[in-house]
Amino acid sequence: MPIPPWQSSSIPEQWRRVARDQEPKDAETDMSTKKAARKTRSVGKRASPRAQGRRSRPRLSPGRLLQIGMGFWGPRTMLSAVELRVFSVLAKGPLDEAALRERLQLHPRGARDFLDALVGLGVLQRKAGKYRNAPDANEFLDSAKPGYIGGLLEMAAARLYPFWGSLTEALRTGAPQNESKHGGDMFTALYADPERLRAFLGAMSALSMGSAQAIAAKFPWKRHRSFVDIGGAQGCVPVQLALAHRHLTGGAFDLPPVRPIFEDYVRSFGLESRLAFHDGDFFRDPMPQADVLIMGHVLHNWNLQEKHLLLQKAYAALPKNGALIVYDSMIDDARCRNVAGMLMSLNMLIETSGGFDYTPADCRGWMAGTGFRKTSVIPLTAVESMVVATK
Repeated sequence: MPIPPWQSSSIPEQWRRVARDQEPKDAETDMSTKKAARKTRSVGKRASPRAQGRRSRPRLSPGRLLQIGMGFWGPRTMLSAVELRVFSVLAKGPLDEAALRERLQLHPRGARDFLDALVGLGVLQRKAGKYRNAPDANEFLDSAKPGYIGGLLEMAAARLYPFWGSLTEALRTGAPQNESKHGGDMFTALYADPERLRAFLGAMSALSMGSAQAIAAKFPWKRHRSFVDIGGAQGCVPVQLALAHRHLTGGAFDLPPVRPIFEDYVRSFGLESRLAFHDGDFFRDPMPQADVLIMGHVLHNWNLQEKHLLLQKAYAALPKNGALIVYDSMIDDARCRNVAGMLMSLNMLIETSGGFDYTPADCRGWMAGTGFRKTSVIPLTAVESMVVATK
């Protein structure tokens, strides 16, 4: 079967060289003769400006377009590896194909290609016929480790992957394409299952760690004494702030089922005397009062009217000179560079009835309209930024 054009660029140069060396000699001689004839014809003859312009244009290729369009092959292979617990099994030690196939209960037909594809994707390594995890996969995709993010990827495999198959319908109707199409509600089911909720919030902490540490480093915490993370989940941000700044006290505000998960996580760092959990629903209840309020990965879930309401409630809870920190995978103001932010906004189209992501300029405008007197934008990670507003 011929190599697909979107993969042709990955053929090693030595293979191409071998192919050239194996061409029949008469073909090689004929090619040289043709080149010489072309060169002879060109002597003394200058190309017209139009012809020169045609030659200077780069030849277009469909490779990039096919890579984008067929790019789901790699991610789907990765998600299947997470579902099959490949990384958790290999965290116990390297295995050859036969042993790994038996442990994972894989059919012989596709097992080798599957495992070698994971090597090619860089999440497995192969040495002397045995497979092992790449360092980052070993750290974050082994379910026995605290930084495990597989819970989120399992959800992506089971839910988001099939739901994104209905993106075209979402674009035409504006309606979410998740469980709500059939009367279900993913978050109701999630919050009703303590173990599933614990795994999901743990994965969210692993994903938020980079931003949490950047917020601890980049915000002027010396000017403030207290904070509350609105929708604080397991407590990743509060813990990182408390570890970095010993003078701070604070906590998280979230739905009651989250309390035991938050308290266990905080206790594991010995911070239970400084970090507290506040039960509540941020649409129905007042927000807790503190010098600084934080909203991370919250605003993008809601429509514009609900975004305004949450900002107003935060403003009401803050003292004069208090600060609100909002962070998300914000779309860049030019709406062309932070692709992750734009794709996240499409995910909100799939998952919510009115949610969408936004630019820093959007957020600053909403904050000014709420009454905040000063705002600033601070990058956190490669794809996330925070907007800081002062009352």
